[in-house]
Amino acid sequence: MKVLYICTHNRCRSILCEAITNASNGNVEARSAGSQPVGEVHPLSIKYLAERGFDTSGLKSQSWDEFEDYDADLVVTVCDSAAGESCPVYFGKSLKVHWGLEDPSKLEGSEQEKAAAFNNTIDIIEKRVAALAELAEKNLDKAALKEALSKLGAQ
Repeated sequence: MKVLYICTHNRCRSILCEAITNASNGNVEARSAGSQPVGEVHPLSIKYLAERGFDTSGLKSQSWDEFEDYDADLVVTVCDSAAGESCPVYFGKSLKVHWGLEDPSKLEGSEQEKAAAFNNTIDIIEKRVAALAELAEKNLDKAALKEALSKLGAQ
């Protein structure tokens, strides 16, 4: 299953999802993009992924326009503003769902508070990706996959 994670700026949540998904079993391949990418990954995204043992090489902030030929099975928005945007027409064949996640990079606070926010977000993503990987093994059709994802909290 090919997954494209979308977040407006493609610097934190979608990046976290991409790295965590690609560390899961071989049935799921992920990329991430933004509708208005900032062009760089948030440094704390890299820091906390690396601390948790995830590969961060190759992660970059990029436009969803670069994925016209990716042919994703599933497009997952992870921020509310991206969920409200109209996706490009070339995502038309993809199943689209929303996994709302709070943005840990926007937290103002101590280093401990920032670490806790990032690690909490990573924990949430790990659980969702584990469930997604299980669904990928079942080779469900679009309708069944959408129903299964809805039961897991996707909108």
